[in-house]
Amino acid sequence: MALSKIDTANMIDNVNLASNVTGTLPIANGGTNLSSGFVNGGVSSPAFHATNSGVQNLTSGSYTKVQFNTESYDDGGCYDHSSNYRFTPGETGKFLIYYRLGLITSAPAENKYPYIQYGRLYQDGGQSDALGELFIKRETGNYNYQEVYLHAAGVVNVTSASTYYELYALSTNAAGAGDSDVNTGSYFGAYKIIGI
Repeated sequence: MALSKIDTANMIDNVNLASNVTGTLPIANGGTNLSSGFVNGGVSSPAFHATNSGVQNLTSGSYTKVQFNTESYDDGGCYDHSSNYRFTPGETGKFLIYYRLGLITSAPAENKYPYIQYGRLYQDGGQSDALGELFIKRETGNYNYQEVYLHAAGVVNVTSASTYYELYALSTNAAGAGDSDVNTGSYFGAYKIIGI
């Protein structure tokens, strides 16, 4: 059947959806109504983003907690930037945790380099397999480098309100290599994922 005439007299003009729609969003096929979350302005907090204000020295061969001591923001007061340098969500749920870790070696000489560099997330004081980034130098030729940037992000399922997360760095240097440090420009952050 072909459409031959449009009834313009009964058309609805200028519907203001922002003021004329109320209630919950119905979900088809036996679902439930969505009355909270992203659609209704849910907030991805607690959330934080922190950076380091200066270079932090690492001891070769041992994990060192990175001191992200400058907060860009801290919604919900979930990050301790002055003493423990840890993220404590204070509630359960799924969170995206991310970091960028810049490791710099002072005055590397030829074949005197850090050969393992690692960023690792710790949970409740112990190493976690949830988030880590590893750089290994495997070449044996004449080669050196001064900076490495490790990036990682992942989702963690927080099941206890007292769970906390910290970021540690490891640099294992060849004999005679300069010290490795956490460089400025590194950061650590997290936010709650809503609607899932």
